[in-house]
Amino acid sequence: MTQPPARARPDHRKWRWSPAPILKVALASAALLVMPLVPAAEIAAPSVRTGEPIHAIQPATGLDSRKVALGALLFNDRRLSGDNRVACTSCHHLASNGAAADAMTRMPGRATPAFNTPTVFNATANFRLGWRGNFRSPEAQTASLLENPSVMRADIATVVGRLQQDTVLNQRFRAAYGRPPDRAALFDAIAAYERSLVTPGSRFDLWLQGSDAALNAQELRGYTTFKSIGCISCHQGVNVGGNLFQRSGIFAPAARHGTPILRVPSLRNVATTAPYFHDGSATTLPQAIKAMGTAQLGVTLSPADVADIAAFLQTLTGKHQGRQLTAPAP
Repeated sequence: MTQPPARARPDHRKWRWSPAPILKVALASAALLVMPLVPAAEIAAPSVRTGEPIHAIQPATGLDSRKVALGALLFNDRRLSGDNRVACTSCHHLASNGAAADAMTRMPGRATPAFNTPTVFNATANFRLGWRGNFRSPEAQTASLLENPSVMRADIATVVGRLQQDTVLNQRFRAAYGRPPDRAALFDAIAAYERSLVTPGSRFDLWLQGSDAALNAQELRGYTTFKSIGCISCHQGVNVGGNLFQRSGIFAPAARHGTPILRVPSLRNVATTAPYFHDGSATTLPQAIKAMGTAQLGVTLSPADVADIAAFLQTLTGKHQGRQLTAPAP
């Protein structure tokens, strides 16, 4: 087998983590690493702590503001659903965490979905979309969800016809695309908006960018433990995860519903996105941390370690349009 080019070795003394737990997880899981939807260089912010396995995030650049503004309107438009009752924001609450407060978000007249609603914030920094990672672009995901009978239950040709009858939207589509609403422009506008939903400004990002005062002793201790026990093997990079597939429950069952191969979720804003896991079965962050230690790493975490890791994860909460993300009201 041809060996890959040699890479510079990380300074383990600086990171203060051991490769042994990571090797253990990698051998047990055979995780697949692939390229992100948005190249990390486009949203990775400059950092003075260049040896760290997590990178700071910055707002997306190079987006067409007309397409983003149009996408924002469409994201809130119930006419995209078959019965005019559901919008993207029915599940993805942009005023809080970009997700929902319940384990399974069931919309009026629709079956219970198979998965917990993931946050839309920073979603396009993942290498695939959806829990199963079965969407390679936000455009493909939008097309599927609009037609999904458990989600929007729409016929796309009908949706486009509705939008074409709206004088204001017609003007906006013409300004952004030079033509009236059509299928491709509809998907592209929503994708442009989703690519804008990046949440920089977390305290951990500030620490990565050189602010020693951004984290306290417990939070730094939690980050050290997060690395040393192997969490970092799946949760790293600019999105603190989201860049590989992993088996759920390597050493023990992780959730109530089976052990499928899933896309590893990003941990950005994780303190605001309870309940956790693909089935929403963990109701609190400490519960999720303890379960992941057992199921994914084969370790039993002490209450002190759980508290420290939770403190670190709370520093990953960023801001959207200058407002810090929060958990939605129950």
